[in-house]
Amino acid sequence: MDQSEDPRELVRKIDQATRIASRINDQTTAERLRAWIQDLRQTLQQRLEARRTKQAISARAREIWEQSGCPAGRDLEFWLQAESEVRGRSQE
Repeated sequence: MDQSEDPRELVRKIDQATRIASRINDQTTAERLRAWIQDLRQTLQQRLEARRTKQAISARAREIWEQSGCPAGRDLEFWLQAESEVRGRSQE
């Protein structure tokens, strides 16, 4: 599966596969389809969590940048500091 796939596309695939699975009479095929749906749901959750984390890091990096007087050329420094803080909070 494409790592950059839009979460909306994953939701569309989940909905479509769920509709198809409800119409399938072959038990083996239905079970395989349900397993694939579960995989899609897990992938969707991972993508959404990654998006939330990136947004939190971005917001915190901007806060740090502003608190530091908006200096130029220190983007990576602020990003890494924000990433460390955000990931540290999520591990607590």
